[in-house]
Amino acid sequence: MAKRERVMRMSVEQPLWRALAGYRVLTMVYAIGLFISAHDEVARPWVAIAYYAVLAVWTLATLPRVANAASCTKRFLAVDLTVALAGILLTRLAETPARIEAGAPTLPSIWTAGAVLAFAIKGGWRWAAFASTLVAAANLVHRSGVPTRDTVHMVLLVWIASIAIGYVVEVARASERTLARALEIEAATRERERLARDIHDSVLQVLAMVQRRGAVIGGEAAELGRMAGEQEVALRTLVSGGLVPVSRVSRDAAEGAVVVAVEEADDSAGPVDLRALLAPHAGAKVSLAEPGAPVVLSPAAARELAAAVGAALDNVRKHAGEDARAWILVEDEPDEVIVTVRDDGPGIPEGRLAQAEGEGRLGVALSIRGRLRDLGGSAELISVPGQGTEVELKVPKDSSASRGKAEQR
Repeated sequence: MAKRERVMRMSVEQPLWRALAGYRVLTMVYAIGLFISAHDEVARPWVAIAYYAVLAVWTLATLPRVANAASCTKRFLAVDLTVALAGILLTRLAETPARIEAGAPTLPSIWTAGAVLAFAIKGGWRWAAFASTLVAAANLVHRSGVPTRDTVHMVLLVWIASIAIGYVVEVARASERTLARALEIEAATRERERLARDIHDSVLQVLAMVQRRGAVIGGEAAELGRMAGEQEVALRTLVSGGLVPVSRVSRDAAEGAVVVAVEEADDSAGPVDLRALLAPHAGAKVSLAEPGAPVVLSPAAARELAAAVGAALDNVRKHAGEDARAWILVEDEPDEVIVTVRDDGPGIPEGRLAQAEGEGRLGVALSIRGRLRDLGGSAELISVPGQGTEVELKVPKDSSASRGKAEQR
């Protein structure tokens, strides 16, 4: 079946950059508004006007710089913080000592916090601590070493908030990498199980048959059977272990972790009648009982259910003997389709299924239960020694929707 590759990017960091860009614009407007409301009290308004002109041009021109982590370079952060620190120190030239002692705001006001937050989002809490410490030192110089209560409050608020945001960003990045790794492992496991089912239904069955027939014929055929048996064991080991891909991360850390998932393409055909797929299994030793009306399922669900029935019949022929009889019963319920496969063989000894799965024999674990699990259904096996085996397969009629939800998790 055709496949397509879906690339998913997970990032909780990108919204922070967008919020920072908006914060810088709003706080620039706020700082200019404070100056306009009290411009007649400023001792040297031309100093403030010159600084606000530079601040406005810098803020608007550098909006692309705070769009993501890749654009926000170390050089930009250094210049941005310099603009904030210069505004704090220039306040002593623009304002009178009386207004400074009375608690007049610095020229950049709360715009300074935006420069510190950029450090936090880019480099984490250590970068945030460095930038906020420089801001605190500039405020102490501005207040001549005697800060007011409001100054201490603002400095502590910026320091604590920036460090907290930086720490959260670091935790979020680690969580994204862990989640990306988990999703890749899950995708690899699902693909490995799908391949194991297909291999079990074809290659492993042929190798097992060659091994049995070679042992019966003897001679050179026995050697061929022995080699087939060795290859069967090696292939089962490979299928059971499988390979897990290496995690991938994007070059731009702001885009978060990158997960590439391979999914089956949507079926272009409409619903199919399950009876048509089960009919080839009927024969002299296999009886098929089905409803008179079509049993409609999605193409993927019908194929997987029919393959699970085929795997169950393979187990009957392999373990119950060539003379065993089997019966297939199809029930079309309002919400689900139930297919029961029953045989009159000797049954399965208690604990044999768990032992077979531990040995890498995945017929029931993957070819039957794995298929039904992927469809949102279930497979129940009931076996009593001496009374045969019964496998009940249930598939919900909205299995295609259930499968889609499972792949999106």
